[in-house]
Amino acid sequence: MALEQEVKLLVSSDNKIDLSLLPFLLAIADGKLLSNHLVSTYFDTDSLTLSQQGLGLRMRQINEQFLQTVKTSGKVKDGFHQREEWEYEIEGPKWDLASLRLTPLKKIIDETECWSQLTPLFTTDFLRETLQLTLEDGSQVELAYDRGEVRSGELKAAIHEIELELKTGDSDQLGLLANTLCQHLPLSPSDISKAQMGYELVAKNRENETRDD
Repeated sequence: MALEQEVKLLVSSDNKIDLSLLPFLLAIADGKLLSNHLVSTYFDTDSLTLSQQGLGLRMRQINEQFLQTVKTSGKVKDGFHQREEWEYEIEGPKWDLASLRLTPLKKIIDETECWSQLTPLFTTDFLRETLQLTLEDGSQVELAYDRGEVRSGELKAAIHEIELELKTGDSDQLGLLANTLCQHLPLSPSDISKAQMGYELVAKNRENETRDD
């Protein structure tokens, strides 16, 4: 289990940000800007059993790599997100139940009827550019710039954000770095995770279905 600590910043412009044009950022970068295509499918029961217990379950594909992830809802304030996370690399798009039993999902997995009702609810599909940063105090941060969308049924919503994830060091440094970025780019702190965006689309889909009935 790891404690994920990150600041999420919403981009208020539709225009793509060119991170290579920010000298102050490149000056603290370790290595080059990397790009990857991430597709993540989030699972829950129709009655949203996981969500009601403050849990999220995700299957993510990054190019040819597959990861299964369990997260708690955690705490969020002014764009600063803290949550527990269990992430495991797996061989393909099939759950590794042994590792999932090392997470809070154990009781749900053992309830065979509940586990069998898991279904994909929504998908996030985005391009991610990442920079590894070493700050003045030695703290290490991963900057991830994401552009794409979250989809559920016929509905979709845009993803356009920057995440600053603390790898090692002082979490206060995330806020300082976020403030600096906000001075140079059209950014604002966001308390809304990609998972929350997806669940909101699920709710809208169900409202539309009820209205059509």
